[in-house]
This record gives sequence, C-alpha cells and structure tokens, in this order.
Amino acid sequence: MLEQPPLRVLIVDDDAMMTRLMELSLQSVGILAPDKVGTAAAALERVDACDIVLLDHNLPDGNGIDLLPILRARPNRPAVIVVTGNGNESLAAEALRRGADDYVIKDASLAALLPQVVERVRRTRALRDALAAVEQDLVHAERMAAIGQMNVTLHHTINNPLMTANAEVDLLLECGANLTAAQRESIGAIKGALQRIQQILERTRTLRHDQTADYLDGVKMIDLSRQTRPMPAYRGDAVVHVPDEDIARVIALLLRHAGFAVERVATGGAVDKSANRLGISLVVVAGMAGPHSSRTLGGLTPAAARTYTLVALVSDDGSAARAAGADHVVPLPFDPGTFVNDLLAVMR
Repeated sequence: MLEQPPLRVLIVDDDAMMTRLMELSLQSVGILAPDKVGTAAAALERVDACDIVLLDHNLPDGNGIDLLPILRARPNRPAVIVVTGNGNESLAAEALRRGADDYVIKDASLAALLPQVVERVRRTRALRDALAAVEQDLVHAERMAAIGQMNVTLHHTINNPLMTANAEVDLLLECGANLTAAQRESIGAIKGALQRIQQILERTRTLRHDQTADYLDGVKMIDLSRQTRPMPAYRGDAVVHVPDEDIARVIALLLRHAGFAVERVATGGAVDKSANRLGISLVVVAGMAGPHSSRTLGGLTPAAARTYTLVALVSDDGSAARAAGADHVVPLPFDPGTFVNDLLAVMR
C-alpha cells in the first residue's frame, strides 16, 4: 500500500488554550505538527501550504465567515472546518452555506470529535479530487475514441496506395538497368521515405495515449515518440451498483486503473443477475442503513456459495451489511487513496 502524504493542518485561533487543545487532539491521530496562527491576515499568508484549515469565527482582525469566500477563491483551496462557540449552531449553518466543509463546536466533546471531523473532511476532499480525475479520464476516453476513428481512416485511405507505391519503387529498382547512379539514388531516397511513412502509420495504429508535444508556437501535435503505458494486470470482472453517480464514477475509475473490467448496473435485480455470472471476482454495492432488510445490500441477495468478494458502502457502522453477507464494509465517505488496496487485501 502506498504511504499517504502527511496531512497539513492550519489552526487559526487567537485563544492559546483552545489552540493547544486542538493541537493535542490532532496529535492523538498522528497529525503531529499543525501550523498555528492567531489572525486572519496571518492565515491568508499560510493557507496555500495547508490541506485543512481549522478556522475560529472570532479573530482579532476579522471573523472566519468573512474569510470563507477568500479561501474558496484560492487556486488550490484548502478544506475549511469552522470552529464556533457552543450555542452558535446558526452561525455554523451560515458557514456551511458560504462554503465551509464542516464545523465543530467548542464544548466538552471537541477533543473527541475533532479527529473524526478532520478525517471525514479529508476523505470528502480526496473524493472531490478523485472525481476531478474521473472527469479528466472521460475527456481522455473521448480523445482516444477520436484517435481510434482517425487511425481507421488513415489505414483505409493511406495503407493501400502506400503498398502500391512501395511495389512500384521496388519494380523500378529491379528492372531499371539503364538507370543512372543519380536516378537510383533518388529512387532509393523515395523508398526510404515510403518506409518511414509506413513506420509512422504503424505507430498510429498502436497508439494508446493522447499526450502532445510542441510543434510550433501555440500548436500541438500528438507525440508519437512517447511509449504507450502498459496495461495493468487483469484482476477479473467487477460489478458496481451504486446509485450516487459521482461516487459510482470514482469507484469505476479506481477499479479500472487497478486492472478490473467494470460493469455498472442500475437496479438490485440487475446486480443479482450480473453478480452470479461466471468470472465475477468483485461486487460493490451501496448498502442502506435502517430496517430495510431487502435493501441492506442494495437489493442484492448474495449466494451462499459465491466466488466473488462482496463489498458494501455504508453510512452506519456496517453491522447490518455484514449480517446480510458482506465480506467487507467501507464507510462513506471512503478514501480513494486506499480504497483499491483495502479491497485487494480482503478479496477471496
């Protein structure tokens, strides 16, 4: 499993005792050196070097709510957790409306709740970044489809006349007894140029990337010298039944990049049918909390003798999903950085 980079946290609070309490709470979960400032001005100087901001509302030179639009406008904006006094829940709701990712209240539960809120925000941030990667992957897929269509066109319209030209040049060289040395050299140069065209055509046929290189100022060309990335080892077929479109796209992308062939299905009945096909090694479903037993695993009824690993995404403690037959539960929001490795560790 790849080691995750340390989480960079900035505490913005002018209360030394409260700052120390939050620092100790974060240290209990391995965040050892959070940055600390006491003013809004200092926060704006440090914010670009952090992932999460713990932002107090009352600051000597302003308030946290007014800082939110400025933080949201940063190119690499951090996640923001507003820290507010007990009884100011309406202020916390306003902070959420204006762009805060979460909030925590200064009361007796702060030390215990803060690490949970930070972890939830970190995972949500990671999912947001993963969704952006999905969008890039969709653009890449569309570009590759266009490249594939162009390749078919090139081979259909160029390859046959190219082969004819090669044959004619070979015939000239073999039968042209009266050719001068200069003529033979010229025909040989034509032969070499035709062979280079053939090689370039072959490179386009096997092209599996859309990376570009500079051709002229402001003009790009597909880089045919770049090696195509090797495909990951095939790990089997995976079925995904997750109604949330954004999360489903992230999961499908992560599994495909890990070597799974992914099929997304829309209904519980469809997932039952797909999961029981030969060759299915992984099934991922969105579980439902509460007493709805028929929907605990998204409508799937797992077979007792199944060969696939069943994973449930849950918003509760996962006990109902495990009781219904899930081999592994993943709390929402999940961490895209560890999602696949966690699944591979429990697969049958």
